[in-house]
This record gives sequence, structure tokens and C-alpha cells, in this order.
Amino acid sequence: MTKDQITYLVFGIVLILALAFDLGLMSKKDKKITIRQALYQTFFWVSLALAFFVFMWIEKGEVLALEYLSGYLMEWSLSIDNIFVFILIFSAFSVKEKYYGRVLLIGILMAIVFRVIFITVGVALVDRFSWVLYIFGVFLLYTGYKMFSATDDEEFHPQDSKIYKFMKRFLPLVPHDGNGKYMIRENGKPAYTTLFVVVIMLAAIDLVFALDSIPAVMGISRDKLVIYTSNIFAVLGLRSLFFLLRGAVSKFDYLQQGIAIVLIFIGLKMLGEHWISQWLSKNVQVFISLGIIMVCISGSIFYSMVMQKKGSLPDVKDESISP
Repeated sequence: MTKDQITYLVFGIVLILALAFDLGLMSKKDKKITIRQALYQTFFWVSLALAFFVFMWIEKGEVLALEYLSGYLMEWSLSIDNIFVFILIFSAFSVKEKYYGRVLLIGILMAIVFRVIFITVGVALVDRFSWVLYIFGVFLLYTGYKMFSATDDEEFHPQDSKIYKFMKRFLPLVPHDGNGKYMIRENGKPAYTTLFVVVIMLAAIDLVFALDSIPAVMGISRDKLVIYTSNIFAVLGLRSLFFLLRGAVSKFDYLQQGIAIVLIFIGLKMLGEHWISQWLSKNVQVFISLGIIMVCISGSIFYSMVMQKKGSLPDVKDESISP
């Protein structure tokens, strides 16, 4: 077996065992997840991702391992931004807390399938048409600018979204959770509950976020293994991160700006890669990317916390998501 095949095999085995462990031992059906349990689960998924980083370093070398770590941190920070939208969706459809874990799990597993398809298509396009990278670069610049300048007036409203309107138009929906069921029968005909709607919306919204995150990872690395693994590890940890941060995510008011700066940096890097490579080695580029990602994300979170303590930021978001 080649090194690539061994690495994919190890990743697949780790993934299956981790999901079995998470589902069988760390999660129970329709049970509320406490902050302590969420902390343990988050530690589990982050430790697993970092352990794979060590494995990548041993098997594939320093450069690819650091590219994987950069990609994972990028995806992980974007996941924090996703959580606020997830909270809005749960609140808008009045999902009971005991169903959170199950609904998130199914939505995230669907999101992984969609991401694998999306990544495969994206990588194939870049392999065949290298100029697609320049389109991705421009797209990241535009996305970064829009994200940096976004205001609270542009807040996402789940029931006004095109996804929900599409489901409402073509599917028989009922305005309740069916006591934990996704589909029920009314008057002898199938009807879909709010839990079904939320699952589909979680997967669809994550796919929308993937339009930003996957090009961003491709701006960090062209290696398929790095792109796949960094994305999947970050998405797998999203459920535990949701329970850990759902009460605090609205405090990270400047995280969006930090992520926006990273996206703009990666977009510029993609557009100027030909000239940058003439001046800087691959190793140096990877270290610079990793450093900028870490500084921007940690700096924006720290700055948000400082500003919250000073009381200069009104806690508007908490009011908008309260049940």
C-alpha cells in the first residue's frame, strides 16, 4: 500500500471508531447535554484532530501536516460562526432541547456527505481548469469584504429563507415536532415535522457555508487528503461545539471580522500565488498562513471578550435567540 492509501485507511478507521464511540458511549437519545459533557466531547474531537495532525507529520511530512492544521483551524473557526445560525434555526422552529443532539447529529452527517461531494467536484475542476483557483480567490475576497462589513440588519431569518420556502411549497409540513418524529401520518397521508425541516436546513446551511470554507482550504493546500480531513474533522466536532458555546457564541461579536480578514488574506494569496512562490518557499508560506489564521481568530475572540467586559457592545443577539 502507498502512503496515501495508508493515511486514508487510518482516517477511515479512526472516523468509524470515533463515530461509534460518540454515538454509543457519549450520546444518549433525547437526553439534554450538559456543559461538562459538551466540554468532554469537544476535547475528544479536538484531541482526535490533533492526533491525526501528529500522524500526518510522521506519515506525510512537516509541510502537509501544517497545511492540515491550518485548514482545520480555518474550518473550526468558521464552525463557530455557523453555530449562531444553528441557534437561530432551533429557536425559530421551537425545537425542544432534548432533541438538539439527535437533530444536530443527522444534520451534520448529511453535511459531511454533501461536503465530500462538493470537495470532489471542486478538486476535479481545479485539476482540469487551474484558472478556477483565480475565481475562488476573487470569490473569497468578495466574501471576506461582505463578511467584514456585515451589520445586524442582515441577520439570517430561517422562516424567510429560500430553503424553507421551497420545502413549504413542495412538501406537506406540520407546525410541530411529532413527539420526536421526522415524519408522521395525518389523514392517512405522510407529513413532515419541524424536526425534519430543521435537519434539512442544518445540512443546507452548512453547504452554503462550505462555499466559503472549501475554497479557503484549497487556498491553503491543494492536497486532497488535507482538504477532506480538515473539513470532516471540523464538521464532526460541530455538534459538541454547539452545546459548549451556544450560550457564549453571541459574545464573539468580532469573530466574523477576524474570519473575514483570513478569507481576504487567502484570496489574495490564491491570486498572487505565482509571484509569491518565486519569493517564498512552500514551508515559509505554510508557516505564514498558519500564523495569520491563529492571530486573526484568537485576536478577534479576545477582542470581543474585552469589549463585552467594557460594556461597549449591547447584547442584542441574546435577545433575538431566546426561546
